Amino acid sequence: MIELRSDTFTLPTKEMLEAITGAVLGDDVYAEDLTVKELELLAANMLGKEAALLVPSGTMANLISLMVHCPRGSKVLVGDETDIYIYEAGGASVCGGIIYEAIPTQADGRLLIEDLAKGFPEDPGDPQFALPSLICLENPHNRMGGRVLPLCYLNDVQAFAKSKGVPVHMDGARLFNAAVALGISVKEIAKYADSLQFCLSKGLSAPIGSMIVGSKAFIEKGYRLRKMLGGGMRQAGVIAAPAILSLTRMVDRLADDHSNARQLAVGLSAIEGIQCDATIVDTNIVFFKVIDKRFTWQTFVELAKSVGVNLAELGHGRIRAVTHSGVSEEDIETALTKIRHVMENGLVTQSNL
Repeated sequence: MIELRSDTFTLPTKEMLEAITGAVLGDDVYAEDLTVKELELLAANMLGKEAALLVPSGTMANLISLMVHCPRGSKVLVGDETDIYIYEAGGASVCGGIIYEAIPTQADGRLLIEDLAKGFPEDPGDPQFALPSLICLENPHNRMGGRVLPLCYLNDVQAFAKSKGVPVHMDGARLFNAAVALGISVKEIAKYADSLQFCLSKGLSAPIGSMIVGSKAFIEKGYRLRKMLGGGMRQAGVIAAPAILSLTRMVDRLADDHSNARQLAVGLSAIEGIQCDATIVDTNIVFFKVIDKRFTWQTFVELAKSVGVNLAELGHGRIRAVTHSGVSEEDIETALTKIRHVMENGLVTQSNL
């Protein structure tokens, strides 16, 4: 099966699995796991921040970050197509008493400054209005096709946030993909946000975990919230050991995923009945639509799976394909061949492959 549903399906390398068995372990709730400490220091240094915190998931990382930044009853300005708003179970409202204000998301993932400005009341002293405490950006932007936010835009948002006296949090689940796509250090992106989270378990190929980075005071508050939310882990070095290899060995290879995604998008755009814009593929995510009336997205996904290509719908009837370390250039060509046959024949058998 060629797995294109998500880069969360990556498997750890042999070297990562071997690192687990040799990791120096301690109780991380007592802050005594030396391998976790090594990982947190590495992450903080790579992003140019004072401190970092290992947590089990990106959802928890974002939730902790929002709860540190936002007092109960305040608002967070967040895109209406972001993962925080759509896929994270309303955790900031349920656990933190924080109000989401959904800002229109542009096709390239940006939240326009004029739209963000509308989230601030004209009279901040009016007790009827909840005040924004945080602006959230997603970079790269998942549901907008893995688009990377330009540095000039990040600079504008940072300046606007400072003028309003609020911080910026970046959901950078695939942050290293953004850095590789721009050909810059991840630190150059991180400087535009007060806090960030990134996932270790997507393109970086670690089996589990996400990192929060920010100031020392921010991380200290996050440490307590991690415990409150059930994320305090004991001998967490078994997670940290492969994650260290993710950050030291797996970053540069993300360029291969981007190349494979562009190859896939170009191939899809040439297949009759499929609509795909290859010019907007920035990272490892490809979106396309099946416009042939013989298919619904459901029947297309089922047929693709039946011939060995796993795909998934991700909003508005669009199919998402995500490249990763488990998908080779040859796999992309095979997937295109199978998809082409599905579109030509409605169903493909082994005999005509």
